[in-house]
Amino acid sequence: MTAPTLDERLAQAFVELADTLVAGFDLMEFLHTLTERCVELLEVDAAGLLLATDDGGLRTVAASTEQVRVVELFQLQTYEGPCIEAYRSGEKVIAGDLQQATEKWPLFAPAALKQGFRGVHAIPMRLRDQVIGTLNLFRTAPDGLDQAAARAARALVDVATIGILQERAVRQQETVAAQLQAALHSRVMIEQAKGVLAERNRVTPDQAFLVLRRYARNHNRPLTALAADVIHGTADIAGSSSQAGTRQPPQGQAGRPTRPEPPASPPP
Repeated sequence: MTAPTLDERLAQAFVELADTLVAGFDLMEFLHTLTERCVELLEVDAAGLLLATDDGGLRTVAASTEQVRVVELFQLQTYEGPCIEAYRSGEKVIAGDLQQATEKWPLFAPAALKQGFRGVHAIPMRLRDQVIGTLNLFRTAPDGLDQAAARAARALVDVATIGILQERAVRQQETVAAQLQAALHSRVMIEQAKGVLAERNRVTPDQAFLVLRRYARNHNRPLTALAADVIHGTADIAGSSSQAGTRQPPQGQAGRPTRPEPPASPPP
C-alpha cells in the first residue's frame, strides 16, 4: 500500500482543523493541532504561533516543543528575529542558515542556535491588509522549505487565519448581543419604575422619569439600579415625586414683592 501524498495528508489535516470550527470551538486546541500538523506535514522540526494582542503587541499562543517556546519568548523580549519581521512587514521571512544571520539578528540568531535550530521560515497570518500573527517553522538543518511544502504551509496559515478571525467574530457578536440584552432589560426596569412612581404619586410617566433621573444624579446612583429599588419598594423618593407635577411660576412672578404704583400728580 502506497503512502499518502502530501496533498492527501494536507487534505486530511484540513478536515481535522475544520472539525474544530464547529460549536464548542476551542481556539487553543485548534492552534496546538495546527502546530503539530505543520511538523508532521512540512518536514520541519518544530513550529510556533505568535498572535497579535488588542494593544498591538504579540504573544506566544502555541509551540510544538519547549525549545520553540523559549525561542519565541526571546523574540518577544528582544523584538528581534524573522517572526517579528514577518509580522511587521506582512511578508514571509526565510532564514536558511542562522549561522549566517548573526549580524542581522545579533540577539535572536545565537539564542535560536543555542536551542538547536539552524533555519526558520516565518509566515504572516494575514487576511487582506490585516496581519494577526505569524506561523513560524523551525529546522535543525540549514535548509529552507521546498516549493510544495511552502505552498502547503501557506494553505495551513490561511486556514488558521480564517479560523481565528471567525472565533473573534463570534465572540464579538456574543458581546454585542449581551450588551443589547442588558440594554433591553434596563429599559424594561426603567419603564416599570416610571409606572410605579406615576401611580404612587399621581404624576405622568414623563414626570415620573424626570424625578427618577434627577434622584439618580443627585445621589450618584445608576439609573437601572435605582429603578430596581423603586420596583422592589426599597427606594423612597416620594418627596421628590410630589414636586414633579408642580409647575414653577415664571421668574419675576413668584417670590418677589409687588412694587406700589407711585401716586398720581395733582392737577395744576
